[in-house]
Order: sequence, then C-alpha cells, then structure tokens
Amino acid sequence: MNDAHPIFAALYDPLTRVAERRLRPEREWLTEGLSRRVLDLGAGTGATFPYLCDRGLDLHAVEPDPHMRNRAERWAAELECSIRIREGAAESLPYPDASFDTVVVSLVLCSVSDVEASVDEIARVLKTGGECRFLEHVRATGRQARLQEALTPWWRHVAGGCRLDRDTPASFVSHSDFRVETLQRVSSGFPPVAPILRGRAVRR
Repeated sequence: MNDAHPIFAALYDPLTRVAERRLRPEREWLTEGLSRRVLDLGAGTGATFPYLCDRGLDLHAVEPDPHMRNRAERWAAELECSIRIREGAAESLPYPDASFDTVVVSLVLCSVSDVEASVDEIARVLKTGGECRFLEHVRATGRQARLQEALTPWWRHVAGGCRLDRDTPASFVSHSDFRVETLQRVSSGFPPVAPILRGRAVRR
C-alpha cells in the first residue's frame, strides 16, 4: 500500500477540527495517568501530542506517511514537545521487544494493511503488564453496516486508506497476549464514521 497521501495530509487538520473538539474527552482518556515510555502509534499530524507532552514521559511516535510525519514534526516543534518521531508501519515497528510501557492507538487501525499483524507488533513491543489504549471507529450493524461496505472502496481512496467496515477491537479480544479490561462505546462518532469504541488491553 502507498503510504504517501499528500492531499489527505494537507486537508486532514482543517477537515477534522470539529471532530477533534468532540474527541477531546476521548484523547484525555487515552493519555490519562501514563508513565515512563510511551509510543504514539500512527501519530498522523500529531493530534494526540498536546495531551502527551509536558508530563515527563519518554515519548516516541511512528507515522508511515511522510506528509503526515512532516506536519507532526512541525506541530511537535510548535508545542516544544520532546518526542522522537520515526518512519514506520504498524505491521513492522522499528523497536526491540518489550520497549514500551504503553502504546496509544487513535483512529489508526482502520487504515493499516493487516490488523492482526499490527496487533501482534503492539504486543511484541509492550512490556509484560504494559497496556495498549485504543480509540477506533468500527463496523456498525444493520443498514449502517451495509452503507459502510458500499462506501468503503471510495472512502479508502479519499481518506488515506481508511476502512469504515472493520471490527478492530475483536483483534485485541481474540489475541492470546492481551487481556481486554475496558471496551466502551463513546458518543463522539458520526455516520459513516461510527460507532467509535475506546479500549484498554493489558499485555499478559
């Protein structure tokens, strides 16, 4: 898959400004009480950075799209945020085993080429007892699910590879290395990008 989407990267922040105001409580939940070494997986343009910075954390981020990554780097500099941003894909993270205490994943796994491989990698880079906190939009049910299926081929083309019809949390629930301790539906989504679930999975 081509990881470079220059038009999508340029439009992403203006198009999601209203949605980000609605997502503020969820981003606060994702980043509340974190400590030590944290990875922001699929950082995009850096929407989570304001919630992570200035907490004394050892912050790292991975983003495969060079245009998104450039914007994230500029945003980190503007925030005076000490965060190391690297090129890398969720399916093959550029870190050794057991590198992190927490991996934060926010609206990312909808666009990866292989969800199961990505969850395997999250488990690999987490320490035992570490956690993955995730916020993802997922496949709906009934008529809305059929609409998502119909829209997904077009949506993927204009939205950086995003799929509307994935059941992402199931990949954590069924994974032998994770124990899912929180899985909640939140009210921030709006069709066709809904429902949105937030979760917390602990590395066994």
